[in-house]
Amino acid sequence: MVEGYTYDFYVRAASYIRERIKEVPTVAVVLGTGCAPFADKITDSVTIPYKDIPGFPVPTNADHAGNMVAGYVGGRYIICMNGRCHFYEGYSMEELNIPVHVLHVLGVRTLVLTNASGSCNPDFHTGDAMIIRDHIKLYGGSPMRGPNVSELGPRFFGVSDLYTAELRKIAKVCASRSRMKVHEGVYMFFPGPQFETASEIRAARILGADAVGMSTVTEALTAAHCGMRLLGLALITNMATGMTEEKVDGTEVNENASRVAPQFSSLLEDIVASI
Repeated sequence: MVEGYTYDFYVRAASYIRERIKEVPTVAVVLGTGCAPFADKITDSVTIPYKDIPGFPVPTNADHAGNMVAGYVGGRYIICMNGRCHFYEGYSMEELNIPVHVLHVLGVRTLVLTNASGSCNPDFHTGDAMIIRDHIKLYGGSPMRGPNVSELGPRFFGVSDLYTAELRKIAKVCASRSRMKVHEGVYMFFPGPQFETASEIRAARILGADAVGMSTVTEALTAAHCGMRLLGLALITNMATGMTEEKVDGTEVNENASRVAPQFSSLLEDIVASI
């Protein structure tokens, strides 16, 4: 844990945000690669750049805007992280807990995480979405490593209902009226920035993964530490290495995400209004 990450550290960041928004949001949405168009659905919005928030990590990935956007979706006041930071950018696991802990101190009690994922399930296809039922993280380290900040959560915490069953049930109902094909499955974290090898994807399938990606898990574990309700949604933007004959180099991710962005944003809007 980086020295200085005390409870007051998170309070300073949360206070900066609170002074600039209209209400205390109880729901937050984190937008992953290709999911940014959802931010356009937020009305009467206020935008706060991450770089202006004390101690807040700033994305180096050009595909992530790096702004907090607060406003209304479906009559509910929410706050949205338009872009996130990743382990592959050089941030430590401990630094990646900052955004979710700040949101918790701000008043958020329900967190919706989105990401762009590669499918390692032959029944999942590009343009589909997946409700995350559980995750696999074999890579070492935890965002909760180091001294525990007791005001945020306990030293040891359970993850038996990490991706909240009640929220997954609501998401399934919303999915039934969506134009997208929506599955439920297991997400596996890989640190990146390189894409996974074909052998790694075969191993992931054997372990029970349906989709793979380079984000989400650190935020999910931090949410569990805070006792937040959590929903995870993966947008399938490519077939993982070895699943088809096509090369996986990242060029297809944004193209495919843009193609289904309107449907995914509408699904996310319905879910946020329903929870």
